[in-house]
Amino acid sequence: MIQQIQGGSSGGGGGDDGKVVDLINLFLDKTPKPFPSIEMAQRAAEKGRTPYVVVCLQESERMNVLLKEIRKSLQDLDAGLKGTLNMTEAMEKLAGALSLNNVPHNWFKVAYHSNKSLLVWLDDLNRRVQQFADWSAEFETPNVVWLSGLFNPMSYLTAIMQVTARKDMLPLDDMCLKTEV
Repeated sequence: MIQQIQGGSSGGGGGDDGKVVDLINLFLDKTPKPFPSIEMAQRAAEKGRTPYVVVCLQESERMNVLLKEIRKSLQDLDAGLKGTLNMTEAMEKLAGALSLNNVPHNWFKVAYHSNKSLLVWLDDLNRRVQQFADWSAEFETPNVVWLSGLFNPMSYLTAIMQVTARKDMLPLDDMCLKTEV
């Protein structure tokens, strides 16, 4: 927190600019490309829109919003630092968050909840994307789902109840989940 209240800029030299540029390049390299939504929707239609497929599509769309925001904001900041775009307050806040190893506010607004530092968050993001990529490859429901790796874990739990209710011809309102540890 002390870093956050230190003086903002020192009138020249841009001491943190090199660090920020390195982080921009790292994130642009390591941040996956968004999922191909149209192709996924076509494959999902062929597979059948089961509750699990719907959850996968919803989660992938939420992830796409985040991935696009990360890429666009980093590209804009890079252009701002190079002088091809005017620096905005949002870009300055992004640069400040990157230099402090914090998840930027504009990413946090569209992301899953996490208290992790920025670089650990990046690794976490990649693991989450990999879960969706594996799941959406053939839309086969995984044997194991990382529930906290979902934007909305309750949607997956609801899908379990829907599939079970349909299979056993039971009313969905009578379904409940029970966890034994």
